[in-house]
Amino acid sequence: MSLAVWFPAWASRIQIEGVPVFDTVKQAVAATGADTSLVFVPPPFAADGIMEAADAGIRCCVCITDGIPARDMIQVETRYMWRYPKERRMVLTGPNCAGTISPGKALLGIMPGHIYLPGHVGIVSRSGTLGHETAAQLGERGIGVSTSVGIGGDPINGSSCRDILAEFEADDDTQAIAMIGEIGGPQEAEAAEFVRNHVAKPVVAYVAGLTAPKGRTMGHAGAIISAFGKRIRKRSRSSMQPASSLPKIRQSSAKPSPMCGRKAAA
Repeated sequence: MSLAVWFPAWASRIQIEGVPVFDTVKQAVAATGADTSLVFVPPPFAADGIMEAADAGIRCCVCITDGIPARDMIQVETRYMWRYPKERRMVLTGPNCAGTISPGKALLGIMPGHIYLPGHVGIVSRSGTLGHETAAQLGERGIGVSTSVGIGGDPINGSSCRDILAEFEADDDTQAIAMIGEIGGPQEAEAAEFVRNHVAKPVVAYVAGLTAPKGRTMGHAGAIISAFGKRIRKRSRSSMQPASSLPKIRQSSAKPSPMCGRKAAA
């Protein structure tokens, strides 16, 4: 992974702690070969930052910014990203996520790296805090993480649970998967269907907020219980066996061998 820093034009031709600063992402890519972008741009301008990264040839973009207008993300998802062929399309995680970490290898985001032990459990989470909690509880039992991906809690995000599950299924370093979801939208239900039909590795899933009152927003902008909540319960329970709490995820992941052929969800 190559990294350079992009700042406005007034900051050009300087270095910060030995890292070169450029006027545009395209200049940074041309000069350094950078292939990864981490977006902290304020909400009104963050979508432009994401689209500039894609236009410059960035392969992976993580957007930490919270509060990007849904209309802006619709433009990014439906009018901009799809103009590129699949093999050239930038992978976007977020917005409103904690980032991505492969312990001992790389950190792209705002995760507390010291709680992530290197290992073979892949974590995908809509909630940054619950992703950290999962890693911490696994670490207490000496179980490490291959990669943890925060996909963000906004209604419109770049990568879904299903997208990351597919990556973990293809990853030789990942032997088991923990998925942390929450109420709001069909992502978790679609992920359950995908696990049942396409994932051979052990999967443990926890969906936070299933008992929340219907129609009430809980925490993240995308976490609002709706008719999809019933679908999540029905589909996940038909596809996986339930794990009703984070400690049960920890207990299940502690014994990956007996889990082969079984799936668990909350």
